[in-house]
Amino acid sequence: MRACLIVLGILLIAIALRTARRAWVRKMGALTFLVASYALFYFLTDSWWGGTVGVALWFFLPWVELLTRVKNMKLPMDNRLRHRASPNPAFFPNAQETVETMEREGYQHAADCGWEWSGMKQHYRLFFHPVDKTVATLCLCEQSDVVFSFVSITSLALDGEVLRTTNYPFASTLKYPKKFLWNHVPCTRHCFRQILQSHREHLTKCRIDGDALQPVDPDHLEEMIEEEMQEMIEHNLDHGIIEFAQDGYFCYSTRGLFYLWGQFVKDMVRLC
Repeated sequence: MRACLIVLGILLIAIALRTARRAWVRKMGALTFLVASYALFYFLTDSWWGGTVGVALWFFLPWVELLTRVKNMKLPMDNRLRHRASPNPAFFPNAQETVETMEREGYQHAADCGWEWSGMKQHYRLFFHPVDKTVATLCLCEQSDVVFSFVSITSLALDGEVLRTTNYPFASTLKYPKKFLWNHVPCTRHCFRQILQSHREHLTKCRIDGDALQPVDPDHLEEMIEEEMQEMIEHNLDHGIIEFAQDGYFCYSTRGLFYLWGQFVKDMVRLC
């Protein structure tokens, strides 16, 4: 009974911490869940290694998803963007405010398009700034009952490098070529002006000024996204992350499953 009360008390503390508004307090709540797992398995096995196994189980939970769904998932090699009407922005947090801020910052709307990947619908609202030579993308994602939006700001250097700032909340599920220079800002940063300022700082850090950027052609933004995806698929085929499944499709290899597991663990640590 004493052991049960100790574990229950730790769980109640963890739940209380997870309801806090401050991020560092919520992270303390996540750590407290690990302490509760350690205590539970320690009392069950009466050994420290049993408690360690209880903590480690949390980090192996992604394998349930990897072995049941991801392993059998097949994705198209050539997935073309389709023109689509913009979904209702009311379903996506901060989407309408982001569009309005983009327009106030001088960005012009170029296109609405999207595609589907393994049950996830992604809709892109593409904007460009002819003076700053940047492309701003508001991406609206739907998967089952989960919806979210994120912003990416992209500049193309004359030497072929792609400089991108984004508040995308998850780790990438595919490896990007080295020419992509990423600047990830916290997913809690929703203000477009803050993301734009971070992108300008990213350009300065990489010693890229306006004269070293390619001009933006609004008529070819969709082609740019498709070519980027095709290049990324070929890059991951070369690195063994994915492999051919059948005509026109690819799937994750065993190496790719371990890569995804590492990405899931990163998200668990970062987003806890």
